[in-house]
Amino acid sequence: MAKKQKTNKSVKKRIKATGTGKLKHSACGKRHLNAHMSGKKIRQLRRPGVITGAVVKKYLIAMGEY
Repeated sequence: MAKKQKTNKSVKKRIKATGTGKLKHSACGKRHLNAHMSGKKIRQLRRPGVITGAVVKKYLIAMGEY
């Protein structure tokens, strides 16, 4: 009998699957040491990052959603 695929909990907490099959994640580099950043850069970091393409399947398997 084959083993079941375990869910990668760290990926599960960081990435969310959208309804259309893309993956959303929060941008890094927002926590501290950002006094030198421009307001534009901090605003851009607020937007979610989107993962598309061939690597999506690998993340979905790790999340236990494929």
